[in-house]
Amino acid sequence: MLTLYHGRTSVCAIKARIMLAEKGLEWNGKLMTLRGDQFDPEYLKLNPNAVVPTLVHDDKVIIESAVIPYYLNDAFPNPPLMPVSAHERSKVYMMNKLIDEYVHNACTTLTFATANRARMQKMGKEALEDQLAKTPSPARAEIKRQVAEKGLDAPLVVDALKHHVKLLKVIEDAMKGGPYVAGNAYSIADIAATPYIWRLQQLRLARIWDHRPGVAAWFERMQQRPSFDQAINKVVTQEDFDVYRNFQPDPWPRVQEILTTL
Repeated sequence: MLTLYHGRTSVCAIKARIMLAEKGLEWNGKLMTLRGDQFDPEYLKLNPNAVVPTLVHDDKVIIESAVIPYYLNDAFPNPPLMPVSAHERSKVYMMNKLIDEYVHNACTTLTFATANRARMQKMGKEALEDQLAKTPSPARAEIKRQVAEKGLDAPLVVDALKHHVKLLKVIEDAMKGGPYVAGNAYSIADIAATPYIWRLQQLRLARIWDHRPGVAAWFERMQQRPSFDQAINKVVTQEDFDVYRNFQPDPWPRVQEILTTL
């Protein structure tokens, strides 16, 4: 039995759901609000990092969204989602490394500086600090602290945009050699990147790739896959989409201004 602890809009959870859909696997979902339930003692026994997703396969617990796709590909080999050639496999590893080390925290920065900022501010400083104190990652707590106060004017937003631009460049360059990130076949590299491009779109920042036709074509292919519909459109609610659609102010003018300085 496969059980996935996940959040509807979590980019890391989306990655795991796409992988499960691509493999055609049945799974039992444990949906979390991520409004404090990630700190419940029983959940922390499964995932001491207090994040989603967590995959439980029979009695085996697998955490980290960079690891879960590899695990599922090994445990359920068909259809294979890793390239055959060593060189193309290295592209998968490099994409995961870029996302895991740089893009994910950058995505946290942009999301909490925009769509999630109002919710943090409504909590009040004391309640916010109480919640941040529970976060196992001091770096992620500091990101949220800074953007709650300064939004897109927080100094770390500049690096967050740089990392996203690098991700877009990697995808754009990859499209010169094939329709997918690691070559001619869809792979874990595409799965890893998809939620982060989707999040930029939801944050109303899709104009970042206006001059990157390869990225636009690639993302269109990703959206046409049944797994995208299963992992995102059939899970994310209208209320979730409205949070992204309605937050103010419009982030694009400030983001565009920052991009001109990079």
